[in-house]
Amino acid sequence: MKDAFGTPQSLLVLGGTSEIALATARRLIARRTRTVWLAGRPSPALETAASGLRDLGADVRTVAFDALDSDAHEAALGKVFAEGDIDMVLLAFGVLGDQARDENEPGAAVRVAQTNYTGAVSAGLICAKSLQTQGHGSLVVLSSVAGERARRANFIYGSSKAGLDAFAQGLGDALYGTGVHVMVVRPGFVHSKMTAGLPAAPLATTPEIVATAIETGLRRRSETVWVPGTLRVVMSALRHVPRAVFRRLPV
Repeated sequence: MKDAFGTPQSLLVLGGTSEIALATARRLIARRTRTVWLAGRPSPALETAASGLRDLGADVRTVAFDALDSDAHEAALGKVFAEGDIDMVLLAFGVLGDQARDENEPGAAVRVAQTNYTGAVSAGLICAKSLQTQGHGSLVVLSSVAGERARRANFIYGSSKAGLDAFAQGLGDALYGTGVHVMVVRPGFVHSKMTAGLPAAPLATTPEIVATAIETGLRRRSETVWVPGTLRVVMSALRHVPRAVFRRLPV
């Protein structure tokens, strides 16, 4: 169960090598989180991530999980929930893709969509059902401001995040009143391995800043968190720009 300050004592990370997820786990462990499950493809990186969190004093376990293998999701995630209640699930997996390549290789574009959306729908529903069965818990979904309005430069990634965002918002409405809290996190450009080599966008942030926003959102039981908060206003304005004008903007 969460403590009196709303800090989860147990955490399941879907996407166990995500820099944002690991920054969040470190921050929560520094408070009261004691049990952490890292779900991801078995790899040295996953084991290194687990070892690093163990050094902070947490009981950390790993579980094999592949966003693209939805047929195996129920068994993998069921194994975690069978071990005890989970206070917080952080859905943090996703791929950016390569827009230029993906436009010319539809199969690659489909993998972006399957990872960011289809895989998230599968895992999100399974976790939501388990959280509802135990009667409490938070499902935190890492979305993106890219899903607010598709841009020419990354509309494949953006459309997959738009689908994820709509799914998570709807899931939150469906679970309202059940004791399960769904929080959608919309970061802007985050300096990370995934964005290495790309020109930073305005209002760029870091995994640590996103982690702080997630912790604050949990404490407030927020339903939507923008990182940084200024993006709420920026994206509201961009959503209402006429399409003919939007096409000419350098965004």
